[in-house]
Amino acid sequence: MSGPPLDGVYPGGRVAAGMLFRASRARYKVLGFVIAAYFITYIDRVLLSVAAPFIEKDFGITTITMGWVLFCYSIAYAAFQIPGGWFGDKVGPRLAMTCVVIWWSVFTALTSLAWSAASMGVCLFLIGMGEAGSFPIANRALSRWMLPSERALAQGATHAGSRLGSTLTPIIVVTLVGLTALSWRLPFLLFSLVGIVWALLWYRFYRNTPGEHPSVNEAELTRINDALGHFRKGKRQVPWGQILPNPQMWLLGAMYFCYAYDIGVFLSWFPKYLNAARGLDLKTMGLYASLPFLAGLIGDITGGVVSDEILKRTGRLRFARASVSVFGFWVSAVAVSLAAWVSDPLVSIAWFALALFALELTVGVSWAVTLDVGGEFAGSVSAVMNTLGNIGAAIAVAVTARLATYYGWGSAFAVIAGLAFIAGLLMLTVNPERRFYREEAA
Repeated sequence: MSGPPLDGVYPGGRVAAGMLFRASRARYKVLGFVIAAYFITYIDRVLLSVAAPFIEKDFGITTITMGWVLFCYSIAYAAFQIPGGWFGDKVGPRLAMTCVVIWWSVFTALTSLAWSAASMGVCLFLIGMGEAGSFPIANRALSRWMLPSERALAQGATHAGSRLGSTLTPIIVVTLVGLTALSWRLPFLLFSLVGIVWALLWYRFYRNTPGEHPSVNEAELTRINDALGHFRKGKRQVPWGQILPNPQMWLLGAMYFCYAYDIGVFLSWFPKYLNAARGLDLKTMGLYASLPFLAGLIGDITGGVVSDEILKRTGRLRFARASVSVFGFWVSAVAVSLAAWVSDPLVSIAWFALALFALELTVGVSWAVTLDVGGEFAGSVSAVMNTLGNIGAAIAVAVTARLATYYGWGSAFAVIAGLAFIAGLLMLTVNPERRFYREEAA
């Protein structure tokens, strides 16, 4: 590294005297913003499922009808993944993330005014359009900031933020419903405001590259560039012609289809399951529905930490990613099978907690792989993966309602176990050591 300029100004910004050679930590603040975004996204998402029993009662609709209402959100969320990822790669995460968060926050507020299943379905579709871009754009936001040895931990931490939202939302919603005559409508209004505030703060703080950020000094900038390569300015076309025909892209997507189907059932129907199949009243349901998601939160962090630690110790990227994922998927398959068939509700919830813990061991690793193979086009690669995943989640919403109604909840959880086992097999075939495109062609 060259000596500091006399005025203390570096390409990445101004640093205080006495701090010239100490690397700044702006990338961790960026990570903190992304964690908060995931938290807010899942507050809004889980809000839908927790409010479902109240909405069914208010509108006088059946569980199957409610399943189609939730399906409106899920299908939009799946359909707009690739457009959302493309938008983030095209205009940059700073503007793109601001736009999508404000979009879905506005329609979350409008959902509180819904008067029928049809009007709610329209609102949820529009929320899904906005939220679809959040994960691919956030992934793109991290791609130029986080070091390879920090990727799995960073992705685990972001998804832990989503699970924290999943954990707290049932308790918050049930409490608010009990305190207000507005029933399920007030949480939609309050949570929309949280999203708008985050979007404004994000636009003020974030920059698309570390070199543009005033809080990044030369030491941190050098460390990032040494690990990731220097950012090349100018517009670069997304190399769809190499990404989409790559068989590895579809194996990764198929794995995430299985994961997202499984987590989609929990996000959309677990509170309803506890109420309808386990006999928990709505107040008690709010507490117990949170416990497996709390275990999932711990799983998110654990999976990222373990994968990165294996990578540091062995230098074997493929082994570091696959070992954690395969273990998590297969343990989840066993645990969810046991959870569905034990008779004691509390024992069942304990098994479900283990199932979600193990399932969430895999998610940070999956998104770290999109950074490994996607590079600066990680937003587009992760959008393809998440599109296939959310097709699975959308199918899960509609299929689970029918399975539970006609064949019992045990059949729904048997499908979850089977898909978790298949996902483990698929992860064995994914090689994160090879980019999905050639640099010279991109």
